[in-house]
Amino acid sequence: MRLIGIDAGGSLIKIAYVERDILHVKTYPNLETEKLLQWLKSVAPEATLRVTGGKSGQLATVATQKCRQIDEFQALVEGTRYLLDLEKHSPSAEYIVVNVGTGTSIFHVTPTSFERLSGSGVGGGTLMGLGSLITGEKDFLKLLELAAKGNHNNSDLLVKDIYAPDDAPIFGELTASNFGKANYNENANAADHMAALMQLIGETLILLAGQAALAKNVKKIIFIGSTLDGNKTLQHVLTSFQDRIPYEPVFLSSGAYAGAIGALLL
Repeated sequence: MRLIGIDAGGSLIKIAYVERDILHVKTYPNLETEKLLQWLKSVAPEATLRVTGGKSGQLATVATQKCRQIDEFQALVEGTRYLLDLEKHSPSAEYIVVNVGTGTSIFHVTPTSFERLSGSGVGGGTLMGLGSLITGEKDFLKLLELAAKGNHNNSDLLVKDIYAPDDAPIFGELTASNFGKANYNENANAADHMAALMQLIGETLILLAGQAALAKNVKKIIFIGSTLDGNKTLQHVLTSFQDRIPYEPVFLSSGAYAGAIGALLL
């Protein structure tokens, strides 16, 4: 390997490299940076590292290989373009990219340019932080398992709950208050609260992404980022508002590695 792309984010370090004409990806938690450095020394001591992300400067100071820092936003957009082609998606000329990492960034992308429109502190860090407080569990996959088993209606206060027994003037299944029942519904369990947390994250992000799509008059919204990796519950929330907001969601199967792939390509 002569080149390795690395996206050093707030929680995870994502890696992309090509070997025998095949793209490979790997992930290390930030707490296992030393393991990453040992792996790099053993398999690619002479490689050039193209690093991006918030922790890229810190990684460049401890790596023994030559490092070149790549603009984070440019890497994310370039990696997304590559993956859209690799996974045979055919979005319109313009689209919105929502990168759900530790936090979330939202971009407007055209064939020749991109613009970061907004962002939010709601993202994977929210899932892990509040998920740990709610359940005592610190493992990402176990939190996903709990959320998949839960029913957010037992923790969230819905519009129909407020107006019952009368009919609601708007769609009754909409969330009136995230976790609005959590303080009094004794039947709600940790799985229900995790499902409600996914609902809160998804509703926040689709609201921001939908506003961005409306402002730029585009329909395609491309979702990337490690928080979505295997997260069917959050993906379901992000697709559940298409009858109220005119958007078309696309989830890239390797979207967690868009930044690392983009850094490698650039």
